[in-house]
Amino acid sequence: MPGPLPDGQKHANSSHTQPEYFKSSEAASSLVVGSLAVTHTGGSGAYNRAHMGRGARQSVQRLAAILCGLARHLPERRVPNQELIDSLGVSGEWIVQRTGIRERYFAAPGEATSDLAVAAGAKVLAAADDGAGGGADAVILATTTPDQTCPATAPLIAERLGLSTPLAMDVSAACAGFVYGLGTAAGLISAGIAKRVLLIGAETYSTILAPGDRVNGAIFGDGAGAVLLRAGAPDEPGAIGPFDFGSDGSGHELIMVPAGGSRQRSRGVPPEPGEEYFTMNGQPVYRQAIQRMAESCQRVLDLAEIPVAKIDRLVPHQANLRILHAVAARLGIAEDRCVANIAQVGNTAAASIPIALADATSSGQMQPGQHVLLTAFGGGLAWGSCYLTWPDVHIA
Repeated sequence: MPGPLPDGQKHANSSHTQPEYFKSSEAASSLVVGSLAVTHTGGSGAYNRAHMGRGARQSVQRLAAILCGLARHLPERRVPNQELIDSLGVSGEWIVQRTGIRERYFAAPGEATSDLAVAAGAKVLAAADDGAGGGADAVILATTTPDQTCPATAPLIAERLGLSTPLAMDVSAACAGFVYGLGTAAGLISAGIAKRVLLIGAETYSTILAPGDRVNGAIFGDGAGAVLLRAGAPDEPGAIGPFDFGSDGSGHELIMVPAGGSRQRSRGVPPEPGEEYFTMNGQPVYRQAIQRMAESCQRVLDLAEIPVAKIDRLVPHQANLRILHAVAARLGIAEDRCVANIAQVGNTAAASIPIALADATSSGQMQPGQHVLLTAFGGGLAWGSCYLTWPDVHIA
């Protein structure tokens, strides 16, 4: 199955050109493209029926993005709380009480976000076997920590994976990036632009944390999670959607890295000491995260016409254990139905949801046929949620 190939070799079917699947008249007749239908690709409720496209034949069926592969990759270096006591000036129990985190993983010196992403991407491409021939014709990287500000990191990842000139781009929505990436991938598939999309959430937050930052230094970890999405029918297990997204730019200063962008550079003076590091205003973020994720999840449930009692698993962005449980409580979902692996890996930002999905699937917590809600909140401020029925997917 596909994985990293020797220099000069490419996966034969991984071009950005339109796949043969979409060139046949039969396939073309089954595609509906619209501003709303592209994004809200799943569910069977009135919302979806109402937005199938005016004047379309009753036999027309939209394409959905189907989750068919899942993998995660963590750096080798495990960092337990005990290792941070001296540098942060806090106790291990203090960290556990406030965050629920007991350990996390940090990238090695010289190990970049693309390195973690390539490792996760290679695993999912090698393991996914859906009879479609492997590869991917689009690559999306969700990250806050790209290898460079310019260019995007996704094209490099695609090249290193042996994919031949696919559509490749980065998505920057901080900790909400993976769900935004899912929506982007679903739109590409629904529009017929791509047949198979490799979506990777990858982060190296250890590179942007200020030394001695006792607030953020204990929270974040590094890692990557990847999913493979293919074109399919909206009623298949693994079909992603409906979605809900939102943003509030008035809170852009609550979560940010002040230096490195055009705002700081346009001042014509070097950045102030510490401006190159990540900052977060914890209390407002805590309140906003709970409110925004809970409200977004409820909107998705309304769109899908599914009562919250039918949700088997809530998989939130792994921000903080107290936030996860508070979101579940607001929705009326029991804590034992809320997937949480933050104790073992910390907050891995845009990588947290796919890593949590992989861990929960490996442990048996995720089972085929379960009704699943994904939700995330991050800097911007930005948030998003989506629904799916969990497929029979194997972990690489």
